[in-house]
Amino acid sequence: MKALIIRIRSFINTITGSIAFYPTFYAISAVVFALIMKWAEEMNISSYLQEHLPQLVINDIETARTILTTLIAGGISMLVFSFSMVMLLLSQAAANYSPRVLPNLISNRRHQFILGTFLATILYNIITVIGLEPTDQKYQLPGFSVLLGIISAFLALGAFVYFIHSISTSIQINNILEDIFKKSSDRLKILIDEEKYAEDFPDTSDWHVYKTKKSGTIQNISVNGLKEAVEEFETKFEVLIVKGQYILTDSDMFLSEKELKDEELEEIYKNFNYSESELVSDNYALGFKQITEIGIKAMSPGINDPGTAIDTIDYLTELVRIRMQKQDHSISSNKEDKPVLKVKVIAFETLIYNVFASYRNYCKHDLTVMQKLLQLFSRCIERESCQRSYHEVLHNQAKLLIHDAEESISNQHDLNVLKNQFQEIEDKIKSIN
Repeated sequence: MKALIIRIRSFINTITGSIAFYPTFYAISAVVFALIMKWAEEMNISSYLQEHLPQLVINDIETARTILTTLIAGGISMLVFSFSMVMLLLSQAAANYSPRVLPNLISNRRHQFILGTFLATILYNIITVIGLEPTDQKYQLPGFSVLLGIISAFLALGAFVYFIHSISTSIQINNILEDIFKKSSDRLKILIDEEKYAEDFPDTSDWHVYKTKKSGTIQNISVNGLKEAVEEFETKFEVLIVKGQYILTDSDMFLSEKELKDEELEEIYKNFNYSESELVSDNYALGFKQITEIGIKAMSPGINDPGTAIDTIDYLTELVRIRMQKQDHSISSNKEDKPVLKVKVIAFETLIYNVFASYRNYCKHDLTVMQKLLQLFSRCIERESCQRSYHEVLHNQAKLLIHDAEESISNQHDLNVLKNQFQEIEDKIKSIN
């Protein structure tokens, strides 16, 4: 049951992440509402408005038609402009920052709501203007529907003003970095809070190996669903793949203490959700990757923006400090606190190496960025961690950084500045040991 819930939730996240989802939903809702209003007009709902608030009713059918057609034309113009702005936003973000940030920008619901408002206003007014028919009786004009069309146009204008403000702020790099950082840190904190440290997980060398049936990116692994399978099938599991990893067909997927039947395997495979799109809210490691790519892209010759690279290092500093509180494994226990499920996670050493190898390669010639990286290592080493080896991992990265700096920076004074920073790191490591 848990596996089914996870799959449904993943499907909902996928369709709601589409830029067309909410505009389509708003459009369908507007059409349905317009048809309801058409039926209500046949019940003479406008006669009540004509009798009590005649100043709000447009009595002339040509005036009503002119107003609605003008609103339709204006709405289409705003809609085209808004879609053009969204495409420009996505193109600029992909060119200047990283194509990986596009899913986060596309799934921005504020923009989807605004585009949906434009589309709904246009469709509602089109259906309303079609319903305008010549008549000698004023109350038979769809006055209430026309009034709602005018009100919706005012709402669309307000949404357009907000859209201009939102589109101009969402493309700013600080807002993009802040959004990625928040999602990554929130996910990390959830994992840390859920962590239960089980000491002795059984030896799995003689367990049964089960392989993948298809290739793809593992977006999510249902831990709760696997724990239910452990209880139901009276076995234990060790998951051999990492969330966010692209796996090939017939790769080792998980180990089982007990040999499983085909129908049992089908239930277990449902706990592994494939998806080509990756979300930071599901995989914190993707946040590290996106922030790193933005920093490296900023240092490319075509952009040459060390300030953005330094900003990315600030966010990475806090993310690394949070990651230092998480174990390199994830072991879940049953109700009797016995370890029954071990899930592979990306190792701290691997994560740190992948991040800072890129910075060392592309930023080793820039003194300010190198200083900031050494400052990151110094601040993180000061932080208490759940494993002492984490400090040594950071220390080794600092050594590699100095080595690359010595080969890339010719100015001896600049090198001495970096070496003094590195010596402070050495002193902190000695005090810890």
